[in-house]
Amino acid sequence: MKRILVPTDFSEQAENALKVALKLAEKHKSEIFVLHSMEMPLHLATSSDSGTLPESLFFIKLAEKRFSEMRAKPYLKGTTVNEAIGHNEIYEDIEEACKKNKIDLIVMGSSGASGFKEMFIGSNTEKVVRTSKIPVLVIKNNHEQFNVTDFVFATDFSEEGRGALDKAQKFAKKLGAKMHLLFVNTPGDFKTSVQAQNIMENFVRGMGVENYTLNIYNDTSVEKGILNFAKHINAQLIGMGTHGRKGISHFFNGSISEDMVNHANMPVITFKI
Repeated sequence: MKRILVPTDFSEQAENALKVALKLAEKHKSEIFVLHSMEMPLHLATSSDSGTLPESLFFIKLAEKRFSEMRAKPYLKGTTVNEAIGHNEIYEDIEEACKKNKIDLIVMGSSGASGFKEMFIGSNTEKVVRTSKIPVLVIKNNHEQFNVTDFVFATDFSEEGRGALDKAQKFAKKLGAKMHLLFVNTPGDFKTSVQAQNIMENFVRGMGVENYTLNIYNDTSVEKGILNFAKHINAQLIGMGTHGRKGISHFFNGSISEDMVNHANMPVITFKI
């Protein structure tokens, strides 16, 4: 976790994400990169006409002004952040920034229920989560502290999910958190406790997973099961795998449902499968 990228639109939600990134950076001696993708009108972004240059400069100057205001925030006093302005779609700018700066973690903000829905169901951020090879940590609220002691990682325990689990356990170890591996049993795909336990034990065997628990939770849907289990154990973080072709891991049928999105009131981190 040596290099952390924080995309920003200078909103309160982006500021919440930056504060968490700073806490992680302080703990792990990480370098912070802050990226703003300019949302210029389409005719400016695509035009090669020199007559549009003054208008383009206006948006650049505006971004520089907002960066200056951000640097003046008390919580950034004495902290060095690397600033950059992108000119493409946000997910393209993020991908380029990750490659250029060898980013280890992306921290992004989201505005509560509607923001989370937007994020996972069609916004630019959803494309970041879907395509990013880098773990994406989504922050919804202001966190005075970011201490994660209990981390729920939901998976279907298929072979395809091993890579995501490996990344998740490394992240949990860096946080000093216990990882609670979760299998959600639903009526449509019911398995007995013995069957589910065998699937989980076979999955983790030989993976060197440490400081973890195996959990079976029965609920009416996978999404509700994750949320209810996380609340039940007072977890501070939910994690899951993402699939590049389908968005969220295939066991979520391509995306997390609106119910999951609207009620997840804690940070969520995704790992590429």
